[in-house]
Amino acid sequence: MILDDPSTIWVLIPLAAIGIAPFKMWLSVKEKQISAQTSLAAEKSAQYAQHMERFEARLRVIEQIVTDGGVQTASQIEALREQARIVPAERQS
Repeated sequence: MILDDPSTIWVLIPLAAIGIAPFKMWLSVKEKQISAQTSLAAEKSAQYAQHMERFEARLRVIEQIVTDGGVQTASQIEALREQARIVPAERQS
């Protein structure tokens, strides 16, 4: 067998050294990919957190409307309608 010959080791050492260079390049590429994926995941996480904050604020408003008394809610809606009527009238002036 070839590996039994002691002179074979002198051939395998340079081949191993040559084979390490592509492996190092592959590792470098993988590190860059992982870094890019990490930054993308962090960005998506921040966007999700911001979206959830807006959603929670809307939900609080809806909970307040639902749990509020009907008379108070109706008066608030009418007040908003009055504001909507006043604003277009002011724009025409």
